[in-house]
Amino acid sequence: MNPNWELKGCCNHDQKAFIITIAIFFLVILALWRTFLLTPFKLITVFLHEVSHAIACKLTCGQVEGIEVHANEGGVTKTRGGAYWLILPAGYLGSSFWGMLLVLASTNLLTARIAAGCLGVALLVVLFIAQNWTLRGLCIGFIIFLGVIWLLQEKTEVRILRCDEQLVLSL
Repeated sequence: MNPNWELKGCCNHDQKAFIITIAIFFLVILALWRTFLLTPFKLITVFLHEVSHAIACKLTCGQVEGIEVHANEGGVTKTRGGAYWLILPAGYLGSSFWGMLLVLASTNLLTARIAAGCLGVALLVVLFIAQNWTLRGLCIGFIIFLGVIWLLQEKTEVRILRCDEQLVLSL
């Protein structure tokens, strides 16, 4: 059995556009990794990491006493009880899971809108129960960011949440 390294016929137009888009995002993130531009996105990842600890704690009948996200890209989830052998790895597994869901949601305009709406609602809830100003500022910043993206999508010709066929063809 010989592998097909040419990959002829493996992907349709939309799949190729999606792979190219993900590759471009990867390269841009790699180039900007140590800059301040990615700090809000790193902090939202820390937030999702800590939320995953909290969800695992609640699912194992524990009590969440607080979640903190710090400006140095660190965070802590204070818990009491629950199954620690499930709570501890939930941060890394959970943030990977949330990232996967957001990438999958980005493949369709409706699911992208639903994901953006769910993230916005979650950020609003956290805004009112956050225990430190870094987390509150992060929530406010991302709520504004989601609102601007949504307005650009709906009120202008800029198509951030969906694939523009002419743009893909020019790649």
